[in-house]
Amino acid sequence: MATSYKTPGVYVEEIPKFPPSIAPVETAIPAFIGYTEKAIMETTGDLKLKPTRISSLVEYTDYFGGPQKEEGIAVTINETTVDGVTTEIKAIASLAEASRSKHIMYYALQLFFANGGGPCWIVSVDPYKAVFGGALVETELKAGLDTLVKVDEPTLLVFPEAQNLSIGDFKTLHDAALMQCDNLKDRFVIMDLHGDTISLNNPAALLLTAVGNFRDDGIGMNSLKYGAAYGPNIETVLDFAFDETVTDVVIVTNGTAAAAVHLNTLKATNNRVYEMAKSAIRDMPCKLPPAGAIAGIYAAVDNSRGVWKAPANVNINAVTQPTIQFSNVQQDQMNVDVVAGKSVNAIRTFTGKGTILWGARTLAGNDNEWRYVSVRRFFNFVEESVKKATEQFVFEPNDANTWVRVQAMIENFLTTLWRQGALQGIKTEHAFYVSVGIGKTMTALDILEGRMIIEIGMAAVRPAEFIILRFSHKMAES
Repeated sequence: MATSYKTPGVYVEEIPKFPPSIAPVETAIPAFIGYTEKAIMETTGDLKLKPTRISSLVEYTDYFGGPQKEEGIAVTINETTVDGVTTEIKAIASLAEASRSKHIMYYALQLFFANGGGPCWIVSVDPYKAVFGGALVETELKAGLDTLVKVDEPTLLVFPEAQNLSIGDFKTLHDAALMQCDNLKDRFVIMDLHGDTISLNNPAALLLTAVGNFRDDGIGMNSLKYGAAYGPNIETVLDFAFDETVTDVVIVTNGTAAAAVHLNTLKATNNRVYEMAKSAIRDMPCKLPPAGAIAGIYAAVDNSRGVWKAPANVNINAVTQPTIQFSNVQQDQMNVDVVAGKSVNAIRTFTGKGTILWGARTLAGNDNEWRYVSVRRFFNFVEESVKKATEQFVFEPNDANTWVRVQAMIENFLTTLWRQGALQGIKTEHAFYVSVGIGKTMTALDILEGRMIIEIGMAAVRPAEFIILRFSHKMAES
């Protein structure tokens, strides 16, 4: 102010004319919660239950280690010999599902980055359990979830190993995750289908029975709009990590089996058979729940098209096929649950197209407002962006000058989104409205009690889930 000047001279004053702007927040920053080989930045265990941001698989291995090595792989080498000359040789590797490691965080991260993932958060809840046992503990995973309440950046929650919990513990854990999303309103849960006693790695499994178990016992009724489920599991091209010192190889010559030897022994004594055995192990499909890949697809679609584009009709990378094949009739029952919603988004294979994510619904599949993943996540994005931008007006005078600045700021932001295709309407007034002021959104009492109330309405674009082509005969005209 001029009255503060005391020394003669020329002074420059800059007068702000532009309204403040809204910086869009990130939309696809997942937090992976589970067990890791280690949790070390400087000392052993210093990253346990400490959310840590990474941006590559190299960073993950530096801080959290690699996959748990399988100990139950068996390889059979079938040889046919005639007069001491080998005429045919074939290697077959197998791994019983019951003997597989329950810890798949590393593989989930591989799928995430292979499908377009970028920065993410890791919450290590404990070191790996024993390979042939060591049940996962729901309360340990829940403790990892609780650490994320104070971390602002994550927008997606993923539990890669949750299928290995009982369906009751699975429900408890994901109900807590959905509740956290509802409370914070800035994140979304990606969950895998849980079939109770049905293995979703078994090609002969009854998929609709697994879906029914999931709906009946797998997840509660609270905050369904903040989550989406995907199934069945997927066969990936990832290689198993395994321990050569306990991996048995049996050589069968003309139907006669020799004593089993460990793979590391063959490396020194019979390198040709050693390489064949390793090749057979690499050829085994590593079957995994899809959530890690889905999180990567969310990130890729958000970056290329925007959070308002449904993350569906997209190829899944590093995958050969879903573990269970099914028809349109079966997907009808997965996609629509007339009782309680709880839609399950399908992963399917189409001839000439590969493995595709073929569903875009939240668990609230019967809710016209929040049926689609893209709509829920778009509102999360706008709400969080506007919330952060309006914090600068806390304790500003609650008068028309402030109201005009706030309204202009939000309208400019929504206009930009409308131009990008996030909102419907040929004019901005068709796409959104922003209202603030006494007699509009506030009363005199609101002013006295320090409340500034802003009402925002948006016509979000929705996916064309069903495209109907109508054909009819046309009479020939002479």
